[in-house]
Amino acid sequence: MRGGLLVAGTTSDAGKSVITAGICRWLARKGVSVAPFKAQNMSLNSFVTREGAEIGRAQAMQAQAARVEPSALMNPVLLKPGSDRSSQVVLMGKPVGEMSARGFFGGSGGSSPGKGLHGGRQEQLLSTVVGCLEELRGSYDAVICEGAGSPAEINLRRTDIVNMGIARAARFPVLVVGDIDRGGVFASFFGTTALLSAEDQELVAGYLVNKFRGDVSLLEPGLDMLKDLTGRRTFGVLPFQHGLGIDEEDGLRVSLRGAVRESVVAPPVGEDVLRVAVCAVPLMSNFTDVDALAAEPGVVVRFVDRAEELVDADLVVVPGTRGTVRALEWLRERGLADAIARRAAEGRPVLGICGGFQVLGEHIEDEVESREGAVDGLGLLPVRVRFEREKTLARPVGEALGEPVEGYEIHHGVAEVLGGEPFLDGCRVGEVWGTHWHGSLESDAFRRRFLAEVARAAGRRFVPAPDTSFGALREEQLDLLGDLIEHHADTDALLRLIETGAPSGLPFIAPGAPS
Repeated sequence: MRGGLLVAGTTSDAGKSVITAGICRWLARKGVSVAPFKAQNMSLNSFVTREGAEIGRAQAMQAQAARVEPSALMNPVLLKPGSDRSSQVVLMGKPVGEMSARGFFGGSGGSSPGKGLHGGRQEQLLSTVVGCLEELRGSYDAVICEGAGSPAEINLRRTDIVNMGIARAARFPVLVVGDIDRGGVFASFFGTTALLSAEDQELVAGYLVNKFRGDVSLLEPGLDMLKDLTGRRTFGVLPFQHGLGIDEEDGLRVSLRGAVRESVVAPPVGEDVLRVAVCAVPLMSNFTDVDALAAEPGVVVRFVDRAEELVDADLVVVPGTRGTVRALEWLRERGLADAIARRAAEGRPVLGICGGFQVLGEHIEDEVESREGAVDGLGLLPVRVRFEREKTLARPVGEALGEPVEGYEIHHGVAEVLGGEPFLDGCRVGEVWGTHWHGSLESDAFRRRFLAEVARAAGRRFVPAPDTSFGALREEQLDLLGDLIEHHADTDALLRLIETGAPSGLPFIAPGAPS
């Protein structure tokens, strides 16, 4: 088998990421060698591969679904927003500079993102992503690509390298996903197809309905009418599934927290629950760090943006951010900084991760990210931070609280630790903890010891469950995604589509793309 498929969506958050993962897991279980691919991703949730490349966490999750090691080939272009109008450009896993959205997509006014991305940058990027895709196609039986947003973003089609641009370059068939829970799915399918050029429409093989609730037989007449209108079939209707959303790219979502929130909360092992408040700082990155906490029976995780919401929290987490100085200002403006300082003085637990760790320090020198120069931190940890242009990308392994820990680092800030008790690469003073390591709480034994420390300091009779395996829970979710495809999609037709491409003779739907 040699082939591929592009999973596009009628909108952002239609379910492309999880459906791509589900197809990868379904194929992997069939013994097919499969790899995920997203040419260009915009996300603040990223991951570091073993070779030290930064890619979107969604692609790392999809690689796990495919049972392969993630690599920069799977996400050659990553855009990390730093404001509403600009992003850091990460090319082949390494940052190459900042660029405005207008500059990136070919307009005037964008600052250069670095060497090799000046004039003709989109052509160069298309050449890069096509080269990565071809390398994956040479190594795997199938490559399942994920699009971005909608393929019918007619204002961006000329510079598109992630939707129909990559489908045309690879001659991949396109499966368009629609979220029926939002409503308007038939209009979205028809309109998406009708706004594409005739050449692009030739590759749109059909549709997949996501998040359906109720009796499928009631939907079938509409699917038949859609086929009559477009000449294209629907490859499956996936039911609404609570607790999905693994390693989301955007939005304030936490995958396993969603399962806890939407279903019966697992009872605590001890007498008390443990309440975790996560400060929803601006440009929050890698909020998936708290997934492992939410997976623990009896741990309740919520995001907060008001000081009064910290009062009953047993642990406050200041998470990573792409704007450390901006996050610091936000904490002060909202009174959260004072509330956190009071907690520290009272010996109540606070954990800072990456940008959150930097915020808790004494002093920040930033001529790179915010260009604000010298800024005072909250002064809760004896740490001085200096921002460097070179980004630290690493996969450290170590020990804390007597237990093994693995993590990954993604940061420009370099911390000079001047005291306190060593904690991973950071330090601990009293019940205030800080580290640059993302993902450390996924180490089960360490997480249990850390939660026991938090419970002791908070005076809670909470006992960590002795057998929670975050890795096993993640595998269960990935298998659930594979089950959705296997049980609710026409898998024989999907296999033919991946192997042979879009059917010939698909009709053109007027009016097509504007000239």
